[in-house]
Amino acid sequence: FSDVLALPIFKQEDSSLPQENETKHPPFQYVMCAATSPAVKLYDETLTYLNQGQSYEIRMLDNRKAGDIPEINGKLVKSIIRVVFHDRRLQYTEHQQLEGWKWNRPGDRLLDLDIPMSVGVIDIKTNPSQLNAVEFLWDPTKCTSAFIQVHCISTEFTPRKHGGEKGVPFRIQVDTFKQTENGEYTDHLHSASCQIKVFKPKGADRKQKTDREKMEKRTAHEKEKYQPSYDTTVLTEMRLEPIIEDAVEHEQKKSSKRTLPADYGDSLAKRGSCSPWPDTPTTFVNNSPTPAPTFTSAQHNTYSVPDSNSSSPNHQGDGTSQGSGDQLHPSATIQETQQWLLKHRFSTYTRLFSNFSGADLLKLTREDLVQICGPADGIRLYNALKSRSVRPRLTIYVCQEPLRSIQLERPDAGNGDSSNGAIYVYHAIYLEEMAASEVTRKLALAFNIPLHQINQVYRQGPTGIHILVSDQMVQNFQDESCFLFTTIKAENGEGFHIILK
Repeated sequence: FSDVLALPIFKQEDSSLPQENETKHPPFQYVMCAATSPAVKLYDETLTYLNQGQSYEIRMLDNRKAGDIPEINGKLVKSIIRVVFHDRRLQYTEHQQLEGWKWNRPGDRLLDLDIPMSVGVIDIKTNPSQLNAVEFLWDPTKCTSAFIQVHCISTEFTPRKHGGEKGVPFRIQVDTFKQTENGEYTDHLHSASCQIKVFKPKGADRKQKTDREKMEKRTAHEKEKYQPSYDTTVLTEMRLEPIIEDAVEHEQKKSSKRTLPADYGDSLAKRGSCSPWPDTPTTFVNNSPTPAPTFTSAQHNTYSVPDSNSSSPNHQGDGTSQGSGDQLHPSATIQETQQWLLKHRFSTYTRLFSNFSGADLLKLTREDLVQICGPADGIRLYNALKSRSVRPRLTIYVCQEPLRSIQLERPDAGNGDSSNGAIYVYHAIYLEEMAASEVTRKLALAFNIPLHQINQVYRQGPTGIHILVSDQMVQNFQDESCFLFTTIKAENGEGFHIILK
């Protein structure tokens, strides 16, 4: 038998094996910084437990050999990271599953990118109709890390019949493309994925500990049947030849009105990932029969984070000034619109509306906002955008005398308030609360007086007595009352008192 193996034909086949493997050498490698489970059989795929909402680093590594794919040298590539279903049954009903999740979790996303933590990724884009995907550009020659957050948990897609059901596994999938001659990133280069399960916060740590304790109780012989736990998870290319025929058959049934291309099975095999990406990789596809709202701003949300040359992965740009006032004005800039959203408790949607000016946001209808943000937050955002200023509970007019009062000359002094033909200019004080502290605070704001220097506020009463302004007194002020006020130093020399006349 050994003589047969020594024949030249077998030697040629052996020598050709490395060459065949070289052609399959993956150009990129993606490594997620999360430990694999120790309770996985030796020849099964690795399984990694993640905590809901926790940031996990995926390192994007250039794995090319010398001379591989020279056309991307000095150029950027595009990667799409998605969280998809591992179970083929759920893959077939993915759209319905995600729509149900969206209905139960309005305004949330299945997958987010932790932008401040990420390094080397630019032109980050998300789409409100694709809650489970993010895309970005990156330079293979630079250190690149994308920090992802998965917000869905595995038990959310399990039929809850008896309680304690086992959560379904997901996949983290990365698809990478290069730029074509027309400038679009549609030429597929590489895909890889890994199997995960997502638990509520701290649940992944407990599950990992439980698996480790179970393995410690097994005998040495039993442990040989299981993989060791690794500190990181390598996303691997997955060949799907055994299920390609099923996938093609399913797509033919689902797409009876259109003819699938003859190379659909081949293209699915080349993708080597658990779930095919949209037909047009440059944009996310909304399979919903309901048309997506038309945005007046850019359809995708775009962000930029520091590249590997920046001083720190947490580096952030200088803060912008906050927009003033509670009403969003059409002239508000993008930065002012972001500040308005934060101020009115819509921080969840600052990324979603990161390219929207005040005019863009105000043009959205109630139906648009409900479709984008869900019923609860959509209606709340619409009401906040369209609401008018709340009428103050009490308005008083105050003027400081005599030195700091502003006097304006009038051409007609016949009916003036003073004999020299001048009028005092009053400040309007609008009170939202009928309280003495509110009066003090608004006086300090109107006249640029340090609040901590005002000791007491008095009202001048009969025979010139000073009456302490209390909440009850403020509640008995007549609306649109006029006051002159003066200041006197406190007895101890620290601060002063205000006397309303």
